[in-house]
Amino acid sequence: MPEIDPTDHEIAELGPKIKDIDDADELREMLELEADGEDRAPVKTLVESRIEKLEEDDAEIDPESVDLSDLTVADIANLVRDIDDTDVLREMLEREQDGQDRKTAKGQIEDRIESIEGSDDEGDGAQLEYVPPEEKHPDLDHPTADKQWVERLEDAEYRDMWVYCETQHGELIDVSMEMLGKARQLMDDYNDRYGGDEDGEPEDVVAVLVGDSVSDLTEQVIEFGADRVVSLEDDRLERFRHKPYTEIFCSMARAGGQVADEGHEDVDWKDYDEPRYTVFPATNNGRDLSALVQGELDSGLASDCSGLYIEEAMISNPAKTGNPGDSKEFERILHMKRPDFSGFEYSTILCIDKPFRDFHPQGASVIPGSFDRPEPDPEREGEVVEYEMDLDDDWFAVDVTEFDTLDSGVDLTGHDVVVAMGRGIGDSPTEGIELGLDLVDAFDDAAFGLSRGVITSSYNFEGHVESYIGEDRQIGESGQVVEPDVYVAAGISGAIQHKVGMDESDTIIAINSDPDADIRGFSDYFVEGDLFEVLPRLTEAVEAGELATAVAEASDD
Repeated sequence: MPEIDPTDHEIAELGPKIKDIDDADELREMLELEADGEDRAPVKTLVESRIEKLEEDDAEIDPESVDLSDLTVADIANLVRDIDDTDVLREMLEREQDGQDRKTAKGQIEDRIESIEGSDDEGDGAQLEYVPPEEKHPDLDHPTADKQWVERLEDAEYRDMWVYCETQHGELIDVSMEMLGKARQLMDDYNDRYGGDEDGEPEDVVAVLVGDSVSDLTEQVIEFGADRVVSLEDDRLERFRHKPYTEIFCSMARAGGQVADEGHEDVDWKDYDEPRYTVFPATNNGRDLSALVQGELDSGLASDCSGLYIEEAMISNPAKTGNPGDSKEFERILHMKRPDFSGFEYSTILCIDKPFRDFHPQGASVIPGSFDRPEPDPEREGEVVEYEMDLDDDWFAVDVTEFDTLDSGVDLTGHDVVVAMGRGIGDSPTEGIELGLDLVDAFDDAAFGLSRGVITSSYNFEGHVESYIGEDRQIGESGQVVEPDVYVAAGISGAIQHKVGMDESDTIIAINSDPDADIRGFSDYFVEGDLFEVLPRLTEAVEAGELATAVAEASDD
């Protein structure tokens, strides 16, 4: 007898429960109970989909026998990533050539062979030669071109993961706590895997706090995972300002290192040159600061990431290895995953040093909601550093004499239901938003969100509806990430940028008049119809406690 009897539950309750079951036999027993009981088609579809997913996950692909024509190029790329036997790879290459002969598929296999063996183009075998910047760029005189002169520091030392903790109204914003939790996990795994830094000393999570009233938050960031907090408090920093915030962060990052005698502080809490990794929130202010800081620190930035992990990377590019034909394994590389604009994949960004040039810290900005918020540990202990530096008056040359600020932002996370509206409201924007709000009101715990298309459109909204149209309600790559029990997407096409923000929802109900809309491919229920007709029916069903029945009937219409 399975632990869960599906006939005792509504489908909205079953979605999250079934996703936690990893035993296919138990699911089959549930399927039999449903068939002998209420025999609801949507419930059986839900259970069958979970069984199919488990069986797909359990099926191991044998690279020596798999039919490559059954695999997509993305499947092949994932498969060859873990193959180290070049004979197996060459045999796969021959099978692809004899089969579909896809150029991109062959390229994935050939790239893996090259990463293991090195390029066949050995050239003359000469190592890259160092050319002093003044010889390489004798006519360089433009200030913004000075970055071409950057050289690696002699015997440079990099340590720790630094997390910029953004605040609003004297409080940490949620993404700051989410990043601290992820950083804690990453550095714990890092220290277990590598035994700490190159000298065997554990590396830390360093939280950075900048503002006018941040001293009261130091204990909180330690509770959420920081080993050390470096803070600077000044009344002039009440609002985010590009110049002072950038200068402060970079001064902290370079304090105690080889460039300390060039205007950066000589300190006793830090004896390395720069952070190994930096992480920022992908908020409006965080995006600005991350780009400015990473540029000032002469490194790169992967923006709007939704996944981070640290491991080795095999690289054969001579710009990185220093010698054509060589492959080199780089250790301790932060892999930064972000949505790919191709619409079906993620790109993994790497920031890797090359001969005569360092790219540290390796930096990323993180989409809010990408990571779970950790539980605070009041017993955790950490070091608190009150950083001191002179703030140039010129950094505050412009005074803000008057501004409006929201008492609080709109947080769409943590709700049981999220109703999101897209450009399908175009025929009557105000009425469309009102219908979405009516559905939100029908639930006990629901929030109202928007796709980017609504926010950037030129729609004219009337009355109270206008107050619901703002960037703080945007869901997607450049907005919030939500994972409710039920996600209702009305008039949303399902572009990858939006998918990133909601595809972890337990049950996705899509309403769209276009039967070929992209969102159909990742929805649990797809209602082909006009949202102006469908939403009122759903609202009535929710108020009557019959949502599952209404969705099933609408799906069949």
